[in-house]
Amino acid sequence: MKVLLFNGSPREHGNTSMALSEIGKALDADGIGSEMFWIGNKPVRGCAACNACGTRQLGRCVFDDDICNRLAARIAEADGFVVGSPTYYGQPNGAALAVLQRVFYSNRSCIEGKPVASVAVCRRGGSTATFQCLNMPFAMLNCVIVGSQYWNVAFGRTPGEVQQDAEGMQTMRTLGHNLAWLLKNLNREGATPRSPLEPWAPMHFIR
Repeated sequence: MKVLLFNGSPREHGNTSMALSEIGKALDADGIGSEMFWIGNKPVRGCAACNACGTRQLGRCVFDDDICNRLAARIAEADGFVVGSPTYYGQPNGAALAVLQRVFYSNRSCIEGKPVASVAVCRRGGSTATFQCLNMPFAMLNCVIVGSQYWNVAFGRTPGEVQQDAEGMQTMRTLGHNLAWLLKNLNREGATPRSPLEPWAPMHFIR
């Protein structure tokens, strides 16, 4: 089994990467593999609301000139998914939000029903708002959101400072162990399969 760790920071080896790596170490200690996927620092598109992915049933975003579809393919191959982002103005990195929104809308099946978690890294404030924002899509995708001993947040400004947040690093390790435990139990012999989902019944409030 493998968990994909999405580093939504433009800094490849910054504090977000270090927090995610702490989760990866805990997963590895429990016999679960992990892979880091970095968002990079090249431009990514926001959703253009063209709905071509839906009307044509493409199973991918119609725009294929950034990391969106490559990320969706990696998520589809993984058994679990963790998304991490720095906190900018009390929000996740805008580029991370843009690409994740397109992934989930154009290729819902790549993530639906999987164990997931979010991690927010912050200098001082806004981490809980970032954490909540990252979790919102998962609550709409029938995912199992994995928690820890505290909200999944860690603090640090300059690269490496997050490692001085002893409680934050412990929170990351506990999250990794919780995720490994859940994956093992979901995949154990004799585990009960989930009930089939009802067909979606959308309702719009403007008549």
